Amino acid sequence: MKELLKFLTCGSVDDGKSTLMGRLLYDAGLLFDDQQEELEKGPTDGSRFEYADLLDGLTDEREQGITIDVAYRYFTTKERSFIVADTPGHEQYTRNMAVGASFADLAVILLDASKGIKTQTYRHARICRLMGIKSFVFAVNKMDTVDFSEDVFKSVETELMSLSENLGIDELCIIPLSAYDGDNVAKKSERMPWYDGPNLLSYMEGVKIDVDIPCKDFVMPVQRVCRPNADYRGYEGEIAAGSIGIGSRVRVLPGNEYAKITSIIKAAEDKETASAGSPVTITIDRDIDISRGDVITDSETLRKTDSIEAKIIWFDDEPLDLNSSYYIKLGTCSVPAQVNEISYLEDASSGEKQKSEKVEKNNIACVKIRISRKIVCTKFEELPALGRFLLINRVSNATAACGTIVSTKEAGTNLTYHATDITKELRSEAMGQKPLTIWMSGLSGAGKSTLANAVETAMHAMGRHTMLLDGDNVRLGLNNDLGFNEDDRAENIRRVAEVSKLMNDAGLIVLTAFISPYQEDRKLARKIIGKDAFFEVFVDTPIEVCESRDVKGLYKKARSGEIAEFTGVSSPFERPDNPDFTIDMSEGSPEDAAALLIREISKKMK
Repeated sequence: MKELLKFLTCGSVDDGKSTLMGRLLYDAGLLFDDQQEELEKGPTDGSRFEYADLLDGLTDEREQGITIDVAYRYFTTKERSFIVADTPGHEQYTRNMAVGASFADLAVILLDASKGIKTQTYRHARICRLMGIKSFVFAVNKMDTVDFSEDVFKSVETELMSLSENLGIDELCIIPLSAYDGDNVAKKSERMPWYDGPNLLSYMEGVKIDVDIPCKDFVMPVQRVCRPNADYRGYEGEIAAGSIGIGSRVRVLPGNEYAKITSIIKAAEDKETASAGSPVTITIDRDIDISRGDVITDSETLRKTDSIEAKIIWFDDEPLDLNSSYYIKLGTCSVPAQVNEISYLEDASSGEKQKSEKVEKNNIACVKIRISRKIVCTKFEELPALGRFLLINRVSNATAACGTIVSTKEAGTNLTYHATDITKELRSEAMGQKPLTIWMSGLSGAGKSTLANAVETAMHAMGRHTMLLDGDNVRLGLNNDLGFNEDDRAENIRRVAEVSKLMNDAGLIVLTAFISPYQEDRKLARKIIGKDAFFEVFVDTPIEVCESRDVKGLYKKARSGEIAEFTGVSSPFERPDNPDFTIDMSEGSPEDAAALLIREISKKMK
């Protein structure tokens, strides 16, 4: 199999990126039959054929003569196979360009010889370097517009050498060319005899790409848990680093559990070993709680953290808001996170560090990020798969930024869990019950507090030891410093989950009554408390009934605009996917509902 080179073309507007790739495919005889036929016929209106049309696939791109989306194309020559990402040059489509950069091993950056280096040229070079690209080709295009002047090229070359040194580029080639006419694209140009370097295609066929990853340990982020039946549980993912074999001892993070590999399946076949880049399904010899976002590794140095410093490229039309929560998507996990400090902005042209209190669209910045829970990550330079991330706007679900981790702060560096002689098991044995958290969620007025009170009353009569944590009661005390924005609501739930876990450790059965509208926050609560001790109850009372009750007058205030971000009116409630128990409190008595719930809880406690 021929060696594969993944590269992108980028640069400023109208520098000829799509034209270059179209001409390269034509000169190398790599066009599809229908494209070759179209090219031979030529335009019917007498205009010249646009090579860019061979890659610009969208109607808007053809009509406006610009690239909007990333166009991917696979082709192969006698020497090598290629995948090219042709990316847009307009500043408003910088996020599309960054997507292409995240996939590539080599960047081909074009610039117009008559106009020289532009701000977008600098920005694209910095983005490519930020995304880990180490090999660059600067294609000085449209040399025909400057009469193929060696002096013009040398002047641009000097600036590019300075930029490359500033960025720390490892592999560099600067080529003068005329993309439309094919000069130095796939063959040597006779109109630039002063240039004795390679043409673009021959350079790309021969360039060696350094894809070495410093991390040699086995690392596999879990993408999916495969459970076709009760007797089989496989963990699917792509191996990010290292290799693994049957019998190898691995560690599961963030839970820090150990196991041995019992089978490896690759491409539907059993294998003895597998290495980096392979999509596999593995099984282990122990029943461990593993889910999407966890990491299976044989490394003893890989750590979890909830605090990182990173370089980001901001894509959102709205500036970065330090008071807002975003989702950080890293590896296969996605959890809430907040940017809590802007260290500096990096000037696109000079790389100069500038102090700033805001980050706007297309800015490159160094920031500090606090993550809602500990996740497995590392510096980008050590392992790209766990060092590259996206920030997602939690309201619009749009990509707000992409970034790479510069450093991590190891969670709990100076903290050590202190084990006590009296354990959770001894406390629960003394109380004669299995500790459990009964997590009730639903709209305001759904009947959560009423049901929780009825269940606790019945359990007390049964001799159970319980504690009820009601939403309003907790906010009047422990959480009276929190408001009702999205971040504070998430923190409210996190604290309640931590308190519930402590009470479970004390042997108690805990009942909670919280709206807890977001699926991600409830998943975090389950993670903190532990799936064996977490019993999720969805009080699914219709909103019409909840609003008709309106005991506190909250729905009326929300409808009139006095209360912003009210769940069910101006803020969403995300229904649980698979609650342990669902009940509608619009019919029947609380006592009857409590009896039904206790019957289900008893099964869990056996």
